[in-house]
Amino acid sequence: MLEKVVPHAMLKAKLNLESIIRTLRSDWVIVYDMLSGKDNSDFG
Repeated sequence: MLEKVVPHAMLKAKLNLESIIRTLRSDWVIVYDMLSGKDNSDFG
């Protein structure tokens, strides 16, 4: 995934960065669902 974004960066911490990106993405999905979900009880 990271190679598609920056193909010639030759990052040595590639696996660590991809793990952080996956974690942030999953956390963002949770926050997004809380704020804009249809069953949020007017939380947003």
